[in-house]
Amino acid sequence: MKILVIGYMHPKNDKRVFRTVRALSERCEVIYQYWTDKDEKEYVDGNVRYMPVKYTKNTKGNYIVEYMRRIKFDRLILDMIENFEYDVVYFHHFLASLPVKAFEVAKRRGKMIVYDVHEYHPENFLNALKGVLKYLKEKVVLNIFKKQLTLSDKVIFVSKEMQEDVYKRLSIDKPYLVFPNYADDVFFSEKREKEICIVGKVSRGMEHEKGILKKLIEHGFRVKLIGMDLGVLSDIPHEYKAFMPYEEMMKELSKCTFSLISYNTIGYENYKNDIFALPNKYYDSLAAGVPVIVKNTFVSMVKEVEKYGIGVVIDPKDVNGSVKKILDAYENYQALINNVKKYQHMFVFDEAKKDELLSFILS
Repeated sequence: MKILVIGYMHPKNDKRVFRTVRALSERCEVIYQYWTDKDEKEYVDGNVRYMPVKYTKNTKGNYIVEYMRRIKFDRLILDMIENFEYDVVYFHHFLASLPVKAFEVAKRRGKMIVYDVHEYHPENFLNALKGVLKYLKEKVVLNIFKKQLTLSDKVIFVSKEMQEDVYKRLSIDKPYLVFPNYADDVFFSEKREKEICIVGKVSRGMEHEKGILKKLIEHGFRVKLIGMDLGVLSDIPHEYKAFMPYEEMMKELSKCTFSLISYNTIGYENYKNDIFALPNKYYDSLAAGVPVIVKNTFVSMVKEVEKYGIGVVIDPKDVNGSVKKILDAYENYQALINNVKKYQHMFVFDEAKKDELLSFILS
């Protein structure tokens, strides 16, 4: 069996995308399209044919020129879908200028379509829009999303809550798999610094969390940022660790007392891409043996944190109440650590989870 994996704008080593490529290549031939901003040539390594497609992001210039460049990029990928020989096409994202066309072409050719829904697309796509434009955009993208799902044969979601919301909202009934953003391996450090860690590559709003961190500093905690230096925290003392290789990052993270996963991506609380997320930083933190502090509106994370006793749920708007919860958890820290160690394996990608993924895609 031959699989065409559409990474779209994801770079070659994107954790979620490349994980599926590696897993599928153990049983199938894989054609892997990924984004690059360099002049790379296609090549074959083992069962994988690597197909880089160049596109330079964030160039200054005319919006029309930018859009035309994106169309050119998308058409190169559509050409692969239209002309390459394969049995299954695995979409990690849709083509922004041809959001339904790529699905229709694959369906017309009689190919199986697997759609990995990383994000809640109707809200995440062009998420900077406000007011009427935001409302209209969501209506249009919701209709596009329904067409994509209708054309798909199998769907993969990052959380059960996202799957339930999407299927109910759009009246969809397709075979699905919940496949979160698992960590790569288990880490654990007996030595702990009295630190609150914030890890990740994407900067987000943390205005309320800033007040919580200030008070925790007064109680002897330090703040450590790994992978990003948040401007919103520029006026509070913190240590910054630049982006580092995964294993180094996990070792650094494993020394912290808590990992803070509380933020506001675009300025409103009911943003479903946050509410239903189970992000890499959540799984990496728990796999590193670190209890998490999560925002009470993050439904998917809250359910697991409360069920397994692996962290603290806070309301960032209630600064004093949140600080008290964190300090109380610190007083009973060993109980949290015991629970994290007990359930750590659930948050790591392993052979059983790989077999589940492959069985779903290939059966």
